[in-house]
Amino acid sequence: MAKENKYEALATNILRLVGEKDNISSFTHCMTRLRFNVKDKGLVNVPEIEKISGVVGTQWANDQLQIIIGQAVGDAYNLICEKGGLKKESTIEENLDKDKKKFSVLTVFEGITGCIVPLIPVFLASGLLKVLIVLANLAGILPADSSTYQVLTYASDAPLYFMPILVGYTAAKKFGAEISLSMGLTALLVFPNLMTALGGDKAVTLFGLPVYSATYTNMIFPSIMVVFVLRYVERFFKKIMPEIIRVMMVPLCTMLVMLPLTLCLIAPAGIVLGNGITWVVEAVYNHAGFLGVGLLSALYPLLIITGMHSTLAPVCIAFFTKLGFDPLIIPACYIANFNQAAAAFGVAIKTKDKNAKGIASSAAITAFLAGVTEPALFGVTFRYKTPLIASIIGGFAGGCYVGIMGSKLVAMSGLGVFALAGFLSSDIMNFVHYIIGTVLGMIVTFVITLVTFKEVKNN
Repeated sequence: MAKENKYEALATNILRLVGEKDNISSFTHCMTRLRFNVKDKGLVNVPEIEKISGVVGTQWANDQLQIIIGQAVGDAYNLICEKGGLKKESTIEENLDKDKKKFSVLTVFEGITGCIVPLIPVFLASGLLKVLIVLANLAGILPADSSTYQVLTYASDAPLYFMPILVGYTAAKKFGAEISLSMGLTALLVFPNLMTALGGDKAVTLFGLPVYSATYTNMIFPSIMVVFVLRYVERFFKKIMPEIIRVMMVPLCTMLVMLPLTLCLIAPAGIVLGNGITWVVEAVYNHAGFLGVGLLSALYPLLIITGMHSTLAPVCIAFFTKLGFDPLIIPACYIANFNQAAAAFGVAIKTKDKNAKGIASSAAITAFLAGVTEPALFGVTFRYKTPLIASIIGGFAGGCYVGIMGSKLVAMSGLGVFALAGFLSSDIMNFVHYIIGTVLGMIVTFVITLVTFKEVKNN
């Protein structure tokens, strides 16, 4: 009951201080933040929002107000929608229709991220299953030639293999497209008979147009781009079709138009885009060497502050789909997260303010165990500045060590300390070196925090 009352007050106050329902053009949330797109920023009272119990911090990203809540963001989001009469998860398409000026590079990144974030649970399940398979095999209780080993491997690989269909669903939800059409069209990209035909000696054509020969399993961008275009095609036919035949002809006409567009143009363009992004990041990683992981580990807290960290998710997935592991994004991310825990813990040890000590202790535990760093970042390190600088230096030190040793994430395995299992592989030193790099970064961060931290008066 106390929890319910807590979020009742939070929801009521946030709604009032953002200017009520009439000032909200769209309202969504990610893993830790409420995201409001507002019509008039002048109606938003940010200083008062930051005083609300349960709010960790706020920031603006163009006209989007981001309110950091933490892991309980889903509870707050649902209650705000209920009390404010807001539609849950307004689509990016609706937002663009309401205000064309809001289209930006950030909007594109938000659209891509919105198609990927809902799939995180299945990616984590798949990754953790891979970890269990590796551990059971190393322990000698699950031989690699056993039927159980093979079936579990199939189960862990299936979500990535059929990723185009999964992304087809989430993209349809995000862009407001017809879900069944989106999934049916993206399912074609991994249909076995089509894949066999494309791999044969005879060229495949559709309506006389050449069908691009490609493998779409594990791919993200083709489905996102296909569903985005499908939304416009479907809407066009809904407008011109007589109502009496709309239910039959809109799906048929949409599919007939989208088939050549998908197979001959959009999906191949998605392949090029995905491979291009991966190539650029790989080139940076290869040329920067160990500095690549070190620099990203150091800069990652700043990416979180600006809200740009979520744009790295497609790059991480691209690494996995092409290489089978991630040598850069997640290794750097985890080190940065642990350093936030170390910095917050350093503040908890050094400060004499009981309130600050409680906030820092809680934030450190949350960052270390759950990998959720916004409470530590916005409530502690960014607030006091020197702990943030300490975490940046520690991140660089730990990231450089991991980069030198070439540790790679081989399975997505969650967040926080439990995510370290994702570095377990047949090469045990991959795991050992990552642990060493993580501990090194945390020690550097903790020591610098203890030395440089000074108590400040609350404003």
